[in-house]
Amino acid sequence: MRFDQDTFTEILDTLTRNKSRSLMTAFGVFWGILMLVLLSGGSNGIEKMLWAQFNGFATNSGVAFAEATSLPYKGFGKGRSWDIERKDIDNLKKNVKSIDVITGKSSEWGKVVTYRELKYEDCTVQGLEACYISIEPQEMLYGRFINEIDNIESRKVCVLGKQPYEALFMKGENPCGKLIGIDGIQYKVVGVTMSESNISINGRMSESVTIPMSTLEKAYNKGASIQVLCYTAKSGHKVSEVEEEIAGILKSVHYINPDDKQAVGQFNVEEMFQMVENVFLGLGILTWLVGLGTLLAGIIGVSNIMMVTVKERTSEIGIRRAIGAKPNDILMQIIAECLLLTSLAGLLGLSAGVGMLGLADGLIKTDAGSNFGFGISLSSGIGITVVLVLLGIVASMAPALRAMSIKPIEAMREE
Repeated sequence: MRFDQDTFTEILDTLTRNKSRSLMTAFGVFWGILMLVLLSGGSNGIEKMLWAQFNGFATNSGVAFAEATSLPYKGFGKGRSWDIERKDIDNLKKNVKSIDVITGKSSEWGKVVTYRELKYEDCTVQGLEACYISIEPQEMLYGRFINEIDNIESRKVCVLGKQPYEALFMKGENPCGKLIGIDGIQYKVVGVTMSESNISINGRMSESVTIPMSTLEKAYNKGASIQVLCYTAKSGHKVSEVEEEIAGILKSVHYINPDDKQAVGQFNVEEMFQMVENVFLGLGILTWLVGLGTLLAGIIGVSNIMMVTVKERTSEIGIRRAIGAKPNDILMQIIAECLLLTSLAGLLGLSAGVGMLGLADGLIKTDAGSNFGFGISLSSGIGITVVLVLLGIVASMAPALRAMSIKPIEAMREE
């Protein structure tokens, strides 16, 4: 079949003979593509919105903390309180080979931070070591994070989170080197972190002032006790394996019943991330099933309408055959008509879907002012277009084969 301007004009003339029928048929394809694009792009945006809540936290990390015992053991009754101590960190480093980084974290809540006449109330003061940055990487706006020398020398230095910084200093002001007050103690600001995560382990970094762990222990008479153990697993090891070893060693050292499931509290960040990934994998599959199902319904409608069109054009097709048209010419004519109808409707649906997603992306922004990413990738757009073309060809095959089988004499008799 030679596809030229005359052929294209003939196809348009055929499709516009019954405008209402063609429009309703095209709408089914348009709606199917629109739903597929909106569902796919919407799920991408929602996924990015959720991951943004966990941004900046190591996916292979876990947390352990002390809770009251639930079983008696070696003369100790149930309900006994106990504390994780600094020596436990060294013990776990030595005996749990699958640990990559392990550190302690302690906090004081409800503190008032002052700078000149300004105040930031209900602040969390966190005591951390330098290696904590491997567990919750920091996006530093100014200066640096707590380092090892700060802890060795128990320096009175601090790192401000986003909210304390915004409450005490002007936007764009570098506070490094300036002194803030907490409970009558002056701390020199050495850095400002803008990291934000909705995972709260003894307080969110964005709402806190961070000081060296050793400084916090002395300032608030913490002694050797640590509120929370934070750790990461080495490559090739699961956090669930590490937490079992940690719990076993802590129970052994602190005289806790090995069968006590309550005494050592655990929070597995890796499992949480895996759960979220599984949820969105299922959501992605469901999105494509629903979208393709809607599109398939539209394509079936196209095939049915084309069958009706072929039936109505029996005489025309018979005359074509009588004056020399080959079966393949008739076949290609029907396929071309079906492809043009589905392609135009599908590309309009794709364009409308991308435009709507772009509008949503422009209206919904993160706290930092960036977009969440409602939209589809180039590869997804190409994939949808390929699927559209393939389904258009499939939809055209039944009516095309029906048209190709029409014999000129039978067509004349039917007329």
